[in-house]
Amino acid sequence: MHTLNQLLLSITCIVFIVNQASATDWTQFRGPQLSGISQDKTIPLKWSEKDNLKWSLELPGAGSSSPIVLGDKVFISCYSGYGVPKETGGSKNSLQRELVCVNRKTGKIAWSKSIKGEQPEDDYQGFISEHGFASNSPVTDGEHVYCFCGKSGVLAFDLMGNQLWQTNVGKSSSNRRWGSAASLIIYKDMVIVNASEESQSIRALDKMSGKELWKAEGGALELAYGTPNLVQLSNDRTDLVLAMPGEIWGVNPDTGKLRWFAEHQLTGNISPSVLVNGNMLYVYGGFQSAGSFAMKAGGKGDVGKSQLVWSSKTSSYVATPVLHEGYLYWMNDRGQAFCQDAKTGKDIYQKRVTELTAGGRPVYASPVLANGLIYVQSRWNGVLVLPAKPEYEVLAQNEFKGDTSGFNATPAISDGEIFLRS
Repeated sequence: MHTLNQLLLSITCIVFIVNQASATDWTQFRGPQLSGISQDKTIPLKWSEKDNLKWSLELPGAGSSSPIVLGDKVFISCYSGYGVPKETGGSKNSLQRELVCVNRKTGKIAWSKSIKGEQPEDDYQGFISEHGFASNSPVTDGEHVYCFCGKSGVLAFDLMGNQLWQTNVGKSSSNRRWGSAASLIIYKDMVIVNASEESQSIRALDKMSGKELWKAEGGALELAYGTPNLVQLSNDRTDLVLAMPGEIWGVNPDTGKLRWFAEHQLTGNISPSVLVNGNMLYVYGGFQSAGSFAMKAGGKGDVGKSQLVWSSKTSSYVATPVLHEGYLYWMNDRGQAFCQDAKTGKDIYQKRVTELTAGGRPVYASPVLANGLIYVQSRWNGVLVLPAKPEYEVLAQNEFKGDTSGFNATPAISDGEIFLRS
């Protein structure tokens, strides 16, 4: 068992559980199509330090970003030099991010690249102390890996760890000063970044050079922390969608021009990403005016009335739900499990999760699904496994008793293995 002091000085490990199978790579936050769904059939139900653990690894820093997987490589970001631990703090001038490549077979670091923190940086206080300075998950196109480091910009590396470019996307802060959160996505030859915290903008960068191709700006983007998503409406039309307080935008991802928008009642801040299923969009978030709604994507101009399907006061504050066979599932930051009818928005169940015993906000991670099972990473009480059915049940609670550092990251699934980051 690590002591608390040891964990504060060397937080974070990646662990994974192994079975032999074949599945797709997990190349971005929440996996294929940002759905949180794997087609893998062989993820184990239970694990611990003694059972099904293949390896664990101490990383060179802390973080809340999620791992991604490409073949025999696992990529993860972290930070060090400031804010770990809070008691000694360090100087903001010492802050640096790290992009780490791990050999998935051996659990050894293949390479690690440091990125100097750009100033002025936010102070390590308030909600930043909940997630730190590395909350943005990397993304890969199979040839390069891209990482977003907030005020230090977007960077590209080849798979051997050679830096190709670095592009600044702003150095401002929101009125909350909560730090950067959104992850990158790839569209055609572009890397798209939600730089709402840094510059109240969405930007598209050329994958090969880092050159800015377009920028969409707006004050409404402040406090929009979700990762952008893509919805394909026809062979020749794809919309980029992002929810923000009071609005949702549908943007032409080739030009950055607004195609449609809809006003809504979710205000305060929007952290979950828009969930896409076919032409349907599911939106969650808000603080004082929290809730959820479903709408059809597409159209032109103001589509708030014409495209709305349902709205509900049921919400998720941080996690993005997962959709399976007509039902939406998630756990919120107050330790409640939800199942919602995707057609009507009606609550099927809302249950207090008694297995979540630690204080504070017990769940930040988004659920992932494989083989009819939902895996929810809690912050301090392990991974809870539920059936993807409209009846509430906890099938397993898998904890690593030796790691008390807290888990904020969403798991990744690839080829019979689940990757967890503390």
